[in-house]
This record gives sequence, C-alpha cells and structure tokens, in this order.
Amino acid sequence: MSLRRIFVVAALVVTLGAGASFTSSAGADVSYYSAVAQFMCVSCHEPLNQVNSPQAISEKQTLRGLIAKDLSLGEIKSAMVSQYGTQVLGRPPASGFNLTVYILPPAVFLGGLALLGFTLPKWRERSRRAAATKLPGAAPLDSDDARRLDDELTKFV
Repeated sequence: MSLRRIFVVAALVVTLGAGASFTSSAGADVSYYSAVAQFMCVSCHEPLNQVNSPQAISEKQTLRGLIAKDLSLGEIKSAMVSQYGTQVLGRPPASGFNLTVYILPPAVFLGGLALLGFTLPKWRERSRRAAATKLPGAAPLDSDDARRLDDELTKFV
C-alpha cells in the first residue's frame, strides 16, 4: 500500500469516528428549526413552521421550552403528544388505523403493477391476433380505392 492510500484511509477513519461521536453526543441537541418542522398546529391543521396563529405561537413556545430543557427529539415528541394529542405530529404514528397511511399507497402501486403485468400480455396478444386475421365485416380495398388512399396519405406525409 502506498503512503498516500494509507493517509486517505486514516483520514476517513478519523472523520467517521468523529462523526459517530458527534452524532452520539448530539442526541440531546435538537435544533428548533428541525424540530418545529415535525409538528402541526392543532387548530389550523397546517405545519407549525408555516403558521402564526395564537395556537401555533403557544405550541412554538412549548416547543422552545422543551428544547431548552435539553430533551431528545423522542422525548419532545412524547411531551407534545401528551399536551396536544397525536394531531400535533406531522407524521402520524405507524400504528392502528394510521398504519394504512404507510401501507396502502405502496400496496395499491404494487397491485397496479401486478394487474398491468397480468393484463398487458393479454392485450398485446389480442391486438396481434386481430391484426393477423381479417376483421369481420371489412371488405378488401379494390385497386382504385387503394391508389386513391395512397395519394391522400402522401399529402400528409
């Protein structure tokens, strides 16, 4: 191994080690702006960082107080839920009926893909068979009609 490669690997190890220690010690350091984006105003039903109603101001003050106590984000969320209810959360908890919010859209998408995968080959086969066989009730063109059709089509091409 060259000296340059050893230096790069050592720098990566130091950087990743510092990042890991930073994230582990930063668990209680919650930014107000990152936290306020995860909550909703319970009266406006809008994101808390986008409204300034009296209720939103009250929720923001509560949030600032919880952040000042050096609580983790999980503890802040549980305190806000205990005070305002689950409607304060920007994302509903993945339990009970709220679980459908997380499961239903991907299930519908996958079901649609499966339906397409099942029906598309049948549609293609049916159209190929229809093109290969003579359509019932369609009379073949005589030579004058075929020539006239070709003349008309050349005007548009």
